[in-house]
Amino acid sequence: MTGIVFGCIVPHPPLMVPDIGRGEERHISATLESMDKLADKLAQQNPETILVISPHGASLPNAMGIVTARSSSGNLRNWGTSGPDYHFDNDLSMVSAIEKQADAAGIPIQSIGKTGYDIDHGVLAPMYYLFNAVKSIPLVPLTFCWLPLSAHFAFGQAINRAAIETGKRVAIIASGDLSHRLLPGAPAGFDPQGKVFDERLVDALSCLDTQAVLNLDEDLIEHAGECGLRSIVILLGALQGLSVTPQILSYEGPFGVGYLVASFEAKELPPLVQLARKTVEAFISEGKVIEPEELTPEMEAKAGVFVSIHKNRELRGCIGTFEPTQKNVAEETIANAISSATRDPRFPRITPDELAELDYNVDVLTSPEPVKSQNQLDPRKYGVIVESGFRRGLLLPDLEGVDSVDYQISICRQKAGIMPDESVKLYRFEVKRYR
Repeated sequence: MTGIVFGCIVPHPPLMVPDIGRGEERHISATLESMDKLADKLAQQNPETILVISPHGASLPNAMGIVTARSSSGNLRNWGTSGPDYHFDNDLSMVSAIEKQADAAGIPIQSIGKTGYDIDHGVLAPMYYLFNAVKSIPLVPLTFCWLPLSAHFAFGQAINRAAIETGKRVAIIASGDLSHRLLPGAPAGFDPQGKVFDERLVDALSCLDTQAVLNLDEDLIEHAGECGLRSIVILLGALQGLSVTPQILSYEGPFGVGYLVASFEAKELPPLVQLARKTVEAFISEGKVIEPEELTPEMEAKAGVFVSIHKNRELRGCIGTFEPTQKNVAEETIANAISSATRDPRFPRITPDELAELDYNVDVLTSPEPVKSQNQLDPRKYGVIVESGFRRGLLLPDLEGVDSVDYQISICRQKAGIMPDESVKLYRFEVKRYR
């Protein structure tokens, strides 16, 4: 299926190009070293299409911008360098897919170049370091607008769907500088809130806390005088729902502007996790119970399944079956994903505005087997079932904070309403965990 395989955040001061910096670039050596590392990371992902979002392209006030011309080109001669000239072919099939998915999501998008396009310094400055990694790959230039951050996040999600639709390996470059007000004499003047903004944003990105980025205070953003937040939010939307490894390669601001270099290596979620996510999103948004499109080998078996839903790393719902009740694991996952989202008595029903914030685990259980003593249990390896008459409590294995058999059994007793002095039967099981 492929889709988004890599994302990155790059700064774009023209002085990062030696011909323009004329020695001043030595003050941002950490940034330049990180850009070289980033180029290697990007090349290793073997992308087939590059999307680049720039704050300094031909932007529109109320619509996302996309180049629909067959190619784009540019140079930095206006900044004092003699070359080189850059030329990129466009990926028109990707353009069409992005336009289609944006339209379906109600995100306004317009062409910013139909017969040709002059690439701006927001693309060209970082391209000095990245060009060898992408020089033979089609490039689709994009710009953001002044709609709310939520619209930019939704645009990123539409890009994700477009990438999947094309079946290509896609990398996204989010160009943007952070606060322009870090020091007295900075280009946009000094504001102490600029440092606060940069610290909060970098901290959130380091652990991929998307909600913290979307919830940044509007006054703080205004005081920061940044130019890259919307590029970053589009990237985060495109990465939503993927298994992502974030890495902050460098951050510095010696000229009063925050320069961040970060990479986000993305992997496709396991099919069962994708199924759980699609199930919840379809049921909560449309009241629709989906049918699995294609059964992978693990979906064809019969087994008990638990679906756990987390929001901001906190449990938001978890319901499952320790023995199969459906004809296969796929249908078991669908049924239990809906129950976890809507019927867990510990939590209110999940709402549509939460969907973008959720992560999913799917545990496929082995058949429970009786054990004669607690010595046969291990909370890291085995889940446990505690049974007394018709009362039964279950706990999955390898849960944070559950590090002893006694505690594991105690939780199961509490769940089932079994008193500490009542005799019980014990069962153990293992799980294959998909996340």
